[in-house]
Amino acid sequence: MLTHLVRRVIRLAVVLAGVSLVTFAILHVSGDPVSLMMPEAPESDRAALRLAMGFNEPLPIQFIRFLANTARGNFGNSFFHREPALPLVLARLPTTLLLATLAMALSLAIALPTGILSAVRRNSVFDHGATFVVFLGTSMPVFWTGIMLILLFAVQLRALPVSGWESWGALVLPTVTLATFSTPLLLRLVRSSMLEVINLDYVRTARAKGVSEWIVIWHHALVNASLPLVTVAGLQFGLLLGGAIVTETVFAVPGVGRLIVGAIRQLDFPIVQAGIFLIALIVVLVNFAVDLLYIYLNPQIRVR
Repeated sequence: MLTHLVRRVIRLAVVLAGVSLVTFAILHVSGDPVSLMMPEAPESDRAALRLAMGFNEPLPIQFIRFLANTARGNFGNSFFHREPALPLVLARLPTTLLLATLAMALSLAIALPTGILSAVRRNSVFDHGATFVVFLGTSMPVFWTGIMLILLFAVQLRALPVSGWESWGALVLPTVTLATFSTPLLLRLVRSSMLEVINLDYVRTARAKGVSEWIVIWHHALVNASLPLVTVAGLQFGLLLGGAIVTETVFAVPGVGRLIVGAIRQLDFPIVQAGIFLIALIVVLVNFAVDLLYIYLNPQIRVR
């Protein structure tokens, strides 16, 4: 068990280093932030600023210095906000986490009962309807879903705010938009897992003993069917954090995603690096927690 945990921690560190390397490389080939910061300044002044910011050094040296600073929690100052990048990102992080958590909760609240009922009533009208919803949800991009919800509920019906994050009503459309990204996969997974479990011997034995169907489904079958759901839900949470970048931009939500998009446009390297690093850190920590939970739920892995 200890060896497994040590290996997972090492892998997490490698993943974070890889994410940092890719982000660093893409940013440094995407453009010159000094030209955006000083568009009308003489080239001599721009060269002096590049020298002061260390952009004239070889990229490997810059990356090593970036890793050393990252290990100390120092991502540098934002080029345009003139403030340390990490506190700016951390101030927006709760909004993004809240949006992703609400979307995941909504996805599970829809996928669990719908997937179970589809498996129990296989090939029924309800099952075919749920399958159609899965295909429909899978085919809709997040940005398109957000725009359609804005046109319907905000523009036509005037029932919900178009954008912002000032009231609980403003949470509805971004949450629903992001939930449509993960619900189809979770619903399909719940259905397929339940179909594999409900006809096993121990389920038939429970029914033969006179146990009510509700207890058989929710207590006996769902416990084993939930094992793959735990893994996929953890992965989906990481994808929701990535999808929040698009959703926050569409709905003008003041989260990390919108901050990163604005920083990319301005070539604000410290903000982008700090934001992506924090999102990657949360994703790998969630996956690590899912691994531990899976070990706890599956006795075979504990024994092995």
